[in-house]
Amino acid sequence: MQTQKLLRGVVILALASSLSGCLLTKLVTMPMRVVGASASLVGAFVSVVPVVGDSVDEALESVDSGIDTAADSIDKIPL
Repeated sequence: MQTQKLLRGVVILALASSLSGCLLTKLVTMPMRVVGASASLVGAFVSVVPVVGDSVDEALESVDSGIDTAADSIDKIPL
């Protein structure tokens, strides 16, 4: 029982150390991009509402572009 836990820990440690830096940054930025895309999608639906919809859509589009910019800068971190 104790040996299995030790072996499992060694396997997990070996897998974690074999991950490249690029993959690690992608694991961080992928959820950011999903949130930005969903905000943009909500903005597209809200833009149907007269008067207020277009300004809300523009605001959510700027949030999406800000998230993409931040995610791009994280992807460029050399690991």
